Amino acid sequence: MNSPVTTQWIDVNGRDGRFGAYLALPPAGRGPGLLLLQEIFGINPHIRGVAEQYALAGFTVLAPDLFWRQGARIELGYTGDDWKRAVELMNTIQPDSVLADMQATIGVLKARAECNGRVGAIGYCMGGRLAFNAAALCGVDAAVAYYGGGIQNQLALAPQVACPIQFHYGEKDDHIPPEAVEAVRDAMAEKDAEIHVYPGAQHGFNCWARASYGPASAALAHGRSLAFLAQLF
Repeated sequence: MNSPVTTQWIDVNGRDGRFGAYLALPPAGRGPGLLLLQEIFGINPHIRGVAEQYALAGFTVLAPDLFWRQGARIELGYTGDDWKRAVELMNTIQPDSVLADMQATIGVLKARAECNGRVGAIGYCMGGRLAFNAAALCGVDAAVAYYGGGIQNQLALAPQVACPIQFHYGEKDDHIPPEAVEAVRDAMAEKDAEIHVYPGAQHGFNCWARASYGPASAALAHGRSLAFLAQLF
């Protein structure tokens, strides 16, 4: 049986050139826009699967290829040389350039007939930090950040977050210590923010392709994300 979700790669004309983005359209053909922000492993099968997951729930999802300057459509796994390459790629990206790519992608989303005019952002790992950036700097209507490493170092942006935002963290995340989560909690205390910590969960608990996958935590977080993002409809 064919999937009711339609997917394709499209081009986005950005500040620094044209780059690809993975588009997943909902079965109804129209819905809120959702900017999907990748992990350090590129728009790989897991991120494409997440795009289709949210499209099936009714969102028009667009995931920009944020590593396009280093090579188009780079896809990496989670161990060995792929892990090393992913870290290298993360360390080469320039924040201003990625922000420009995100803004261009949001513009494309809003212009599409399949988008109802409202756009949220959701991201994982590196993309979780970028979802926080989108909430502060890109004018999105809602944002969801999964285990966004480094958010605690960008809390000067917290006063600029003007939309509802939701954070998901694993209790046993070896990349994000508990004090980092508490710093985010404190900085967002006066904001429309939810912070969820999953007992026993590790970094990357949402990714079914990783050894750290935690299906119970992933299911609970996904349900919470859907309920939160339903405000975009």
